[in-house]
Amino acid sequence: MNHRKRNSARQERLSEFSFTVFFEPAAEGGYVVTCPALPGLITEGDTLAEARKMAKDAILAYVESLRKDGDPVLKDLKSILSL
Repeated sequence: MNHRKRNSARQERLSEFSFTVFFEPAAEGGYVVTCPALPGLITEGDTLAEARKMAKDAILAYVESLRKDGDPVLKDLKSILSL
């Protein structure tokens, strides 16, 4: 139950952000996922559905880490350009 509450809180905090991610087919199969607004964020999945889930989890952890360290969460370039 605690784990569920923590994940729910993480998702609520992330809902204020929108990030562009890129899904690239990997040579060995599956997909590699990157997010230009979050330097160093790279994950992968065997299927597109798994890659999407892994991307969401990686973004949640990345943003949570930034907040824990007191660092600002960078806006997605696409979001900045649309202002």
